[in-house]
Amino acid sequence: MLTVLVAIFLGVVEGLTEFIPVSSTGHMILTAKLMGINDQSELLKSFEIAIQLGAILAITIVYWNRILSMFGLKQQTVSKGYVPQKQLNLLHVALGITPALLTAYLAKDFIKNLFSASTVLWALVAGAIFMLAAEWVGSRRRPSAETLDEISYGQALMIGIYQIISVLWPGFSRSGSTMSGGMLSGVSYRAAADFSFLMAIPIMIVVCGYELMNSYKLFTPGVLGFFALGFIVSFAVAYIVVVAFLSHIQNIKLWHFAIYRLVLAGTFWFFVMR
Repeated sequence: MLTVLVAIFLGVVEGLTEFIPVSSTGHMILTAKLMGINDQSELLKSFEIAIQLGAILAITIVYWNRILSMFGLKQQTVSKGYVPQKQLNLLHVALGITPALLTAYLAKDFIKNLFSASTVLWALVAGAIFMLAAEWVGSRRRPSAETLDEISYGQALMIGIYQIISVLWPGFSRSGSTMSGGMLSGVSYRAAADFSFLMAIPIMIVVCGYELMNSYKLFTPGVLGFFALGFIVSFAVAYIVVVAFLSHIQNIKLWHFAIYRLVLAGTFWFFVMR
């Protein structure tokens, strides 16, 4: 099942979709179905988790200076040496990730039964509508938090609560729910995206670490090469995507991703599921 081509292809899909609001989980499930791969295979699930670590490494490198500043290891500055009075700190991140992690732990058995192509298609549609609504609301009022450092503790918690939707509904998109939730909570699009990416690091480390510890017996010498290949491809593609997305974020709005989700869901249903 795990050939070089499959490892590369799934690594590319993971890297392309992990941090933009289209749902990497949903894309992995749909891709497996399209390729005729058993998406319930424990080996495939472990592979998908392992290559997520490549995406984590990519986002960690992109936000390395910000991470150091949150741990007090580097002073966070902006243009002309200005140091903001308020700074995003670890409590913001903790408030943002706690609701999702608690929900994932308490409802893990329930969530595992939801991983199917049909569930993903409905989630793609619902997530698209949610994103369109959030962008419509956000465009009609001035954000109270224009930058990452202006996000309040209350806004961080609200974003974390919105994130629960993606935990309970595979295919909804973690980044889609957090970016949209941020805009509905008075956070600018760019700041919501930055906060979403930062929250992804501890969430994915905890989730991936937990899952991999439970499936470590599957990591035999025969499959380690494929896992490593998928990891490297996922890392490289995710890094390029995140840098490109942040560089062009003013031109790439949520509605662009929403339209893509609707087209993907409709096309997949018509040509594959029907």
